[in-house]
Amino acid sequence: MQRLFSGTKWDRPPVCERCGLLESECKCPPPVVEPTRIPPENQTARIRVEKRAKGKIVTTVSGLDADGNDLPALAATLKTKCGAGGSLVEGVVEIQGNHLDRIAAVLAEIGYKVKRIG
Repeated sequence: MQRLFSGTKWDRPPVCERCGLLESECKCPPPVVEPTRIPPENQTARIRVEKRAKGKIVTTVSGLDADGNDLPALAATLKTKCGAGGSLVEGVVEIQGNHLDRIAAVLAEIGYKVKRIG
């Protein structure tokens, strides 16, 4: 008697592509998936200075795709270059103080197109 999937890949148990063992017996580490990064030259960073509650001044960097960039590393770089604190809030990098010119220079040095808003 012929089975429906006889001789196809669905008739055989799954096998690891790297070591050739059954997947249930495989000891290979899971594959590392590198995130797809968008080159800085293809992106425009929008920077602005905002006045917050109690008169606090914050420089924000927006317009960068969170999936295509390493925003935590970018925020750390900007904080270091400006010598100021800051954070990453919902895909927007916030640096404490008015650092518009310095942030524009750093982003341009990295390769981003810079657009000043406001």
